[in-house]
Amino acid sequence: MGLKGDKHTNDAQLTAELFLEKLVVIKGVTSKKMFGGHGFFHEGQMFGMVDSKGGIALKVDNDLEQEYIKMGSSKHGKMPHYAIPDSIFRSDELIDWVKKSIAVNS
Repeated sequence: MGLKGDKHTNDAQLTAELFLEKLVVIKGVTSKKMFGGHGFFHEGQMFGMVDSKGGIALKVDNDLEQEYIKMGSSKHGKMPHYAIPDSIFRSDELIDWVKKSIAVNS
């Protein structure tokens, strides 16, 4: 998300709305405003986020981290989340990426 005290931006709101709309095919996904951005949850477990600038990142484990780096992703701060490349966000692969991040919590 952002740092505590970051202001919520229109970019963060619009991106969060679009992301949630794309995830409608996955049952149990919710979001809430957090630290100037949005947290995304599946059945109560956080798997992703939109930061205060509108960037999207998904939770990874060691295996996913290497896969995401190969696809051009970068780490989001100190959190175990990596950015979703635009090419993935605009493709059908997005749902697969999200499902893998949800599985990290399982």
